[in-house]
Amino acid sequence: MNAGALSLRARLFGSVGNTLLTVVMLALFAAWLPALLRWAVIDATWWAASPATCRTAGGACWAFIHEKLRLVLFGRYPFEEQWRPLAALLLTIALVLAGCSLRLGWRSVVAGALAGILAVIVLMRGGVFGLSLVPTDLWGGLPLTVFLAVGGIIGAFPIAIGLALGRRSELGAIRGICVVFIEMVRGVPLVSVLFMASFMIPLFLPGKLQVDALLRALIAITLFSAAYLAEAIRGGLQAVPAGQEQAAKALGLGYWQTSLLIVVLQALRLAIPAIANLCIGLFKDTSLVGIVGLTDLLLATKQALGDPQWRSFSLEGYLFVALLYVAFCSFISHYSRALERRSQPGA
Repeated sequence: MNAGALSLRARLFGSVGNTLLTVVMLALFAAWLPALLRWAVIDATWWAASPATCRTAGGACWAFIHEKLRLVLFGRYPFEEQWRPLAALLLTIALVLAGCSLRLGWRSVVAGALAGILAVIVLMRGGVFGLSLVPTDLWGGLPLTVFLAVGGIIGAFPIAIGLALGRRSELGAIRGICVVFIEMVRGVPLVSVLFMASFMIPLFLPGKLQVDALLRALIAITLFSAAYLAEAIRGGLQAVPAGQEQAAKALGLGYWQTSLLIVVLQALRLAIPAIANLCIGLFKDTSLVGIVGLTDLLLATKQALGDPQWRSFSLEGYLFVALLYVAFCSFISHYSRALERRSQPGA
């Protein structure tokens, strides 16, 4: 018996309490599984059908997803142009996977990211190359959720590294500014930051200077995430042995070379679990942008359920959205564990 099987057996049956809990959970699972399978699979309606047909069948109405799939995935984006957000979404996922592979140099990753961001903006907004112009208030669904999450994470990292280093700085002014920013942002909920960015900031700008609502939300999410990410990185910085920095200085490396090439890289490795947790939280928190009028995946599903004929099948709609969130968050979790194993000394 291998070590994994032994570890699983110890967790499930390692004590009397664990054994009782395992038996009870297996009994409940066995009691509920037949009814769940009947509702979700056997009696379910899978293809496009009238709501009356779904009600007659008595099972899950997955036909709602079939009927409203485009609205759920792409929101109010023009129907004839929805190939563009699909292409932009696939391009974004491909760029993220390429960056996560760790087989490319940082120059290739940065160049690819810049080119990819430009291509995504062109695809989504249009106005060039014969593409019709689509304003950002019509963007929505899964692409908007992914864009906000990926953009927030990418934008937060350099800010967070600067804040983490600044909070450890020997210069009192820089340290004070970083501490005030981190503690003020962490002391308020994301909703209030989104409201400030969406409704308050435009009041202080000159009349002719207006910032796009989507860009304001992205900036708010980025700054909010950077404050939390900075503390995770600072925890990693404190765990790096002081001898690493001393050895770098003995080799003649300057402050920035020592910090960025030696200390920060080791701190990021140590902080991988905390960073992954923050990334998962950020991906889920993008649903809050619906409060400020942006049609994210969850709000697009609510709009699809606005059809009176299909409103009674909200459970199926939200289960579908939950599976999408689970899929993306599971990828982040599995990648972080693989990265943590890969970054261990001697791996």
